[in-house]
Amino acid sequence: MELLNQDVREATRTKFASELAGPVTIHFFTQEPSLLITSERLAGQECLFCRETRQLLTEVAGLSEQLILEVHDFKAEKTEADAMGVDKIPAAVITGPGGATGVRFYGIPSGYEYMSLVEAIVDASKGTTGLSEATKAALKELKKDVRIQVFVTPTCPYCTVAVRLAHQMALESPRVRAEMVEATEFPHLAQKYAVFGVPKTIMNETITLDGAAPEEVFLEHVRRAAGEGA
Repeated sequence: MELLNQDVREATRTKFASELAGPVTIHFFTQEPSLLITSERLAGQECLFCRETRQLLTEVAGLSEQLILEVHDFKAEKTEADAMGVDKIPAAVITGPGGATGVRFYGIPSGYEYMSLVEAIVDASKGTTGLSEATKAALKELKKDVRIQVFVTPTCPYCTVAVRLAHQMALESPRVRAEMVEATEFPHLAQKYAVFGVPKTIMNETITLDGAAPEEVFLEHVRRAAGEGA
């Protein structure tokens, strides 16, 4: 059974045909569930949503000849996972012609987050974004790496604003790594960061931003996470 209905499939195909500017690779890290009930599986070490995420990404990759889906086993290909900074699954890392790996999704990008995935693919293909020139200039001046975690749920209509800004900033600066984190799939992280509402953005473990924010406010928090600004 397909996850994307016909209308969504055709709309996405049309968008890719008109807007993709170059090839994009989706690196998907997964671990298929074991047929055996083991103590490890009972401890929650298996990836319960990997199968659905893989199906979704397979369907998306099939909508354009410019999209390549590479599937990696999280445990067997640990060197590859470590090189891309992937520390949990399911994970999707979006890379465009420039090879930057700062855009990633942890958990299935379903519901409203499907458009975050589509827009990230388009932006990665172009290697640039619609951020203001002032924001792009500020991002190029960052002196410290910034890890952005945006906690979301598929039913949150405002989460896409935060995710898209984070991903755009990652595309504009090699010092920024931006992650969509589906809160219900990673409850231990939601608890760690006290995620009681979404979107909630955590930057470098110290800077918190609740709700969707305009570009200028989001940038200011990124600069603070990098040790700049107020």
